[in-house]
This record gives sequence, structure tokens and C-alpha cells, in this order.
Amino acid sequence: MSWGCEVPEVSGATGFRHAVLFYRGLVDYQAAVAAFLQAGLARREPVLLAISEHAGLALPSGDGFVTIADIGELGRNPARVIPALRAFADSFGGRPVRIVTEFIWPGRSLAEMQEGLRTEALMQRALADVAATVICPYSVAGLPEFVLSEAACTHQWELRSGSIVPSPGYGGPEAMPAICLARLPPPPAGAERIEYLSDLRSLRAMIATAAQRAGLAAERVTDLTIAAGEVAANTLRHTAAGGTAMTWQVDGEMLCEISDSGHISDPLAGLRRPSLDEPGGQGLWLVNQVCDLVELRSSAAGTTVRLHMRVRNS
Repeated sequence: MSWGCEVPEVSGATGFRHAVLFYRGLVDYQAAVAAFLQAGLARREPVLLAISEHAGLALPSGDGFVTIADIGELGRNPARVIPALRAFADSFGGRPVRIVTEFIWPGRSLAEMQEGLRTEALMQRALADVAATVICPYSVAGLPEFVLSEAACTHQWELRSGSIVPSPGYGGPEAMPAICLARLPPPPAGAERIEYLSDLRSLRAMIATAAQRAGLAAERVTDLTIAAGEVAANTLRHTAAGGTAMTWQVDGEMLCEISDSGHISDPLAGLRRPSLDEPGGQGLWLVNQVCDLVELRSSAAGTTVRLHMRVRNS
């Protein structure tokens, strides 16, 4: 495949452009990203490469126009990516920028892929006012077919041979993959459980004890306990019926799930950095910053928030 060094303007497209790149191998990936990078530098557009440290790109030494971030760390929790992209774009005061970032790569768990798809679906709404062209690479050979199909649905544009063209599978800015709306699989039968109505001390004690027993490092025990307390505190603020917390360990992860009868109506809750003087809005933001993954399902029937902390190398 031949990749030109330019990404032309698209008729009717201004401001934010969200494009998928389906690549078939490392060479294809490197050629596409390098061409996109060089075109940005030719236009003096700042570029953020939030990519794998194993991508093997030959990067230019530079003059401050190229920023590198390890997506394995930044995107470990996909909810952290959108705020990072906005912060990068905002640092240039509205100047057009180019970004390459990945939410889903081979080897991610099903839960991570689902949350990556959910975050991709929210990109258009979250960054609509940002002057940026964002390219999201997806490995055709390394990812499940359902992921590739949903990626076509959540991106308005597709990068093909150096040109951005409309994605034929795009479902619109409100589209959300069905897999991201389905109920989470139930906790195992042996999960610890506690109900809470007005006092969170017993909940915090249960989480801390279970996290210590699982082998989380001390600071990670604190992080998970605080995160679970923040989610449960939302129950007390916004419902009168109390909630239920459960915790268990599986596949090298410590999980904690909090469920209540409330409804989080804002799909971008936790994905925007709250201002210091903003009343509320801090809880889910904090939770996303300290947890390795956060799964959220909310409807008129209630809300479930599932927190993940990796035990290995914690």
C-alpha cells in the first residue's frame, strides 16, 4: 500500500476529525503514521503520538512539534485518553493539531476492548470543539471482527492510502456499540458482598482487607479503597435506597463493583477534567485516574460501576 504524505481537507469537514486506520501489518502501520506525521510537520501542526513504545517508528528530532506518549500507560484505562487529547490540543490555544492514538490493541481483555469502544464512541461529542485530526489505528490481523466492525461505526472518517474518506459504516455521533450497553457479566458466586445505606466505614474496611489479601501494594490498596468510597458516596448523595458493593479477584485483577438505583445521565461523566470550583463531578474523574479500568453501566433501572486493579506488578 502506498501512503502519500498529505491528508487533504475534506469537503464539509471542519474542526474535529476522527478517523480510523485499519492496518494489516507493522510496515503498513509505520508507513501510514510516518506519512501523517510528516504531513503535519510540513504544515507546522503540533503532533501527539500516543502509541506503543514498540511501534518502531523513526521519529524526527525536533523543535517541540512532536510529543510522544506511551499508550500502554496512558491508555491502560481508556477513560484517561480523551482528557489527555484535550489537554494537548488546548495547550496550543486552538491551533490545528494532529494526533495518533490507540484505544484497543492486540492482547487487551474483553472488558478493556469494550471500554475502548465506548470511549471511541464518545470522542465526537467530547472533542467536537477541538481543531484536531485524530487517527486511531486498528490491527486487522490482531483484533476480533466485532471490534473492527464497531470501529468503522464509531469513526466518521477512514484513512486510506494517505487520504481521509468518509467511513461507510459510520453510525452517527450518538451511536454506541451494543456491547457497551449490555449488562456486565455477574460477579462470581464467592464474591464478598456488603450493603450500605448511610455509613461507608464497613464498605471501605471490606475493600481494604480484600485488596491487601489479594496482594496489592499499599498505595494501590489506598487508591482502590478511596475509589470505591467515592462511587458509594455518590449513592448516598443521589439516592435514598442505598447500594451494594461486591469484591473478588480473578485473572490477576482485583475487582470491586458498586451498584445502586441511581442514573448517571451524562455519558461523558468522568471523562472531563472538572474545574476546581465545580460543585460535584470530582468523584468519577478521580476514580478513572487511580483505577486500571472502570466499567460503567447506567440506565433508568440503576447504575453499576466496576473497578479494576491489576494485582501483578502492582
